Amino acid sequence: MRKKKFFEKVKVSDLGSKGNSICKTVDGQVLIVKNGVPGDVVDVVTYKKRKNYFLGNIKNYHELSKERIQPKCSHFGICGGCKWQNINYDAQVKFKENKLRHLFKTFEVDKKFDKIIKVENQFYYRNKLEFSFTDNRWLTDNEINSTVEIKEKRGLGFHPTGMWNKVVDIDKCFLQSDPSNRIRNSVKTFAINNNISFYNPKLHTGILRTIMIRNNNAGEFMVIVQFLENNKRIIDLILNFLKNSFKEIKSLNYIINKKVNDSIYDQKIINYSGEKSIDEKINNLRFKINPKSFFQTNTNQTLNLYKVVRKFAKLSGNELVYDLYCGLGTISQFLADNSKKIIGIESVEDAICSARKSVSANKINNVEFVVGDMRKVLNGGLFSKYGRPDLLITDPPRDGMHKDVIKQILKILPKKIIYVSCNPATQIRDLDLLLNHFKISKIQPVDMFPHTDHVENVVLLKLKNKFSCTN
Repeated sequence: MRKKKFFEKVKVSDLGSKGNSICKTVDGQVLIVKNGVPGDVVDVVTYKKRKNYFLGNIKNYHELSKERIQPKCSHFGICGGCKWQNINYDAQVKFKENKLRHLFKTFEVDKKFDKIIKVENQFYYRNKLEFSFTDNRWLTDNEINSTVEIKEKRGLGFHPTGMWNKVVDIDKCFLQSDPSNRIRNSVKTFAINNNISFYNPKLHTGILRTIMIRNNNAGEFMVIVQFLENNKRIIDLILNFLKNSFKEIKSLNYIINKKVNDSIYDQKIINYSGEKSIDEKINNLRFKINPKSFFQTNTNQTLNLYKVVRKFAKLSGNELVYDLYCGLGTISQFLADNSKKIIGIESVEDAICSARKSVSANKINNVEFVVGDMRKVLNGGLFSKYGRPDLLITDPPRDGMHKDVIKQILKILPKKIIYVSCNPATQIRDLDLLLNHFKISKIQPVDMFPHTDHVENVVLLKLKNKFSCTN
């Protein structure tokens, strides 16, 4: 677009994806902007033209929405997280519900929605955060416009949205309980004082790469530091500092990662001190959390999510249940008392090892786990060995289920399916392939991530009557 357009006194009408807001002009033109709250009246200057809308920046606020509040975090609008922190929580929930209803509109299931289950704690709700070290941190507008030379550019924090090579240095984050903030800030200061190099992703240099901090409700912490090189002196220096400074760290680990990307799932975890895992408790069940474990990041709200699954399942104690993408087997174990037998399936071997240990520790004898790629494992051989499930639970990653998995589900036609999803868009795509044989009975959204547009959604499917004779 060669020429910028100016739109005066347009109203922010809705929230879009990735923290963006939507404005509509009187003649129907759509503007996508940042930092707008529905109800704001603003001036917008566009910077790019798309096929059906403009991208723009708000240049002036004429009226502020009644839903607008003061963000709690000083990094709001920069770090890339908590993009709805300037909107009051009840309004956030309303927007999430409206978004879901719009997504499901083609299925004509509006009356099957239950109100979203709200979180009790809007802050300090996460049990896992990962921070990146950088030798060239993101500079604020004030720093850029200042005449004072910026001498220290090392930092530790989050990547701004869409910027893999930049990191916002975080002072205080409201997502994870302390001592998370103290651990991050103190290790950064210690490393700077000891002149330890921070990572540069463009040059692939700098020994300190990332630090992951996990915690449980008992106040125990796990820390995993990722280094680029196996420099024993620096590793000992950093890890001994953490070990001696924070008694809350019950599991201290590190990784030597020489790859370009920071993913740890193909890397060896080395336990430096303490235990190799920390335990988390949901109801009376205990689960071992390892560095690579997938576990719902909002532990307190996870209990409410699993209660929804149990309510939808309505198990009598005689059912065979398949739990797809089971991770640590948390749902499997949560439903074990009400089931005849549960088969959990997961591709990550470390997760299944932890799940089996948890089953043993929790004294559960009717849950069994299978390791393997879902497309290859969910087949006739599995059905022959264990039987055809009465209930199938699926909680896939954000990409949803592969078409081959859905084909296998349609071969066995369980009486009920409970589909748990953190990405309703892919959930809808998968449901569309199932609805020739199943009907949507209930939809229950659960807010796991306040101040973001993300929502966990649980859908109950029941086999249509014309297919029930096959069961």
